[in-house]
Amino acid sequence: MAAETFGALSLVPPLLAIGLAILTRKAVPSLFVGVWAGAVIFTGGLGVVQTFDWIVAAIIADDGFQATIIVFTLLLGSGVAMVWNLGGSYAVRDWAIEHLDTQRKAGLAAWVLGLIMFFDDYANTAIVGSSMKDVSDELRVSREKLSYIVDSTAAPVATLGISSWVAFQLGLISDAYGELGLASAPSAFEVFVRSIPFNAYSLLAIVMVLIVVASRRDFGEMLDAEHRSYTTGAVNREDAVPMQDVKDDLGEPHAENPRLINFFAPVATLIAVTLGAALWTGGLSAGAFAADPLGALWEAMTGADYAGALVYGSFAMVLSGFALGKVYDILDFGEATDATIDGFGIMLTAVTVLVLAWSIGEVVSALGTAEYVEGFIGEGFPAAVLPVVVLLFAAFVAFSTGTSWGAMGIITPVAIPVAWSVTGDHTMVAAVVGAVFSGAIFGDHTSPISDTTVLSATFTGADLIDHVRTQLYYAVTVVVVAILVLLAWGVTGVTPLVWLPLGALALVGLVYGLSELDARRKGVSPIATDSSQREK
Repeated sequence: MAAETFGALSLVPPLLAIGLAILTRKAVPSLFVGVWAGAVIFTGGLGVVQTFDWIVAAIIADDGFQATIIVFTLLLGSGVAMVWNLGGSYAVRDWAIEHLDTQRKAGLAAWVLGLIMFFDDYANTAIVGSSMKDVSDELRVSREKLSYIVDSTAAPVATLGISSWVAFQLGLISDAYGELGLASAPSAFEVFVRSIPFNAYSLLAIVMVLIVVASRRDFGEMLDAEHRSYTTGAVNREDAVPMQDVKDDLGEPHAENPRLINFFAPVATLIAVTLGAALWTGGLSAGAFAADPLGALWEAMTGADYAGALVYGSFAMVLSGFALGKVYDILDFGEATDATIDGFGIMLTAVTVLVLAWSIGEVVSALGTAEYVEGFIGEGFPAAVLPVVVLLFAAFVAFSTGTSWGAMGIITPVAIPVAWSVTGDHTMVAAVVGAVFSGAIFGDHTSPISDTTVLSATFTGADLIDHVRTQLYYAVTVVVVAILVLLAWGVTGVTPLVWLPLGALALVGLVYGLSELDARRKGVSPIATDSSQREK
């Protein structure tokens, strides 16, 4: 049966999985039901065989990219376990408690780290989440709040510089312009640079994290989570199922005298080897670098195999743990091997959710969900609202498929030709490119079947659905302001560089206003404190 014949039924599996996950707070069975429902629709029968065919296909899809990410995730779990057993996490916690003695300082540290780790969102969530989790716990920051800080910094910042995200999008831009067959056209890099001010959601999401962290004001379910954590010390909800709980899974560290080097050396190894491997897989050579350093670096970073680089980096992180265990006489070879295997174990839930989320991707591909959604995009839209329409479509695809890259791959080849046919203007093309980024990341932030959402919850030790539910309020607030920014540009033609600062000011007002309203409704303070109840 042809994919396009499924029509609106193609929306059922992803929306069913997402809806069940949010309602039941059980990600794994909800995702499996979504895959199975898709198999029933696709086959017209019980669909069991097709269900498991899709699950297997999801693991080996994209020329092994997703299998590579599984290996990276498992190895990173081993690296985390190694750092834990060496006492590195305790050493960082002790140092951070001495220097980061307030929730605001801890949140700002996590935000700054997220900005620094711009080159890959997976590595960003892993390093920032793992390094800040213990100190956040000591300061009674909820795991939901830490997950939000990590998630809403990692992917947005990865769309603004040299990263795996940008490399992927540059290829899509280049292909789309090639299909247009224009006599003269700007380079893909130039279009990307011009698109940055139109990537309003990403820019404002980063600002929103700073506002929330600096003000310590919350609203929605995050306000409840922060009051629970601050007043009771329960960083997770009582019935929560954390994606990872290192202390419960691994017990107490082997090290009697925690050392900072046992944290920073493995993390530095991960970063250095990952970046070095990315440059190597991107074809950087000494001759090219000597002739044109910036050009050679750019070519290497945009052509790199980031998935492979992450595997090499995480493996090197594990090896550094073996070496440190030997040097400081903390772990012998057998104990280090056991720690490596135990580290695989703490990632099994994350890997299971990732595989099932990718399986939903196989379902929507087979049912033609993307083609069905794509059919609503045409050339009849008014130019002023075209970027907003593109943002919303990209958001829906990312939300329902769980993959922002998939949304970019689906929407960009359609949006660029439509933008050119409607206006014949390269600025409008740049605007829709930025809108695709914005929509894809917003959809990612609100979907429980998104890989970056899963990994953010994993490395901060949060319950996946609790993370999605608490982040949702902030993501929706930001996307509303981002849409207004794009509409203002579309109507007035005034550069978004003027509207973005106004959008940031609007977010400040919304955070203060919504936190006051929600706190008053709940009878608590908008800032979680020891005396959390409002004075009557």
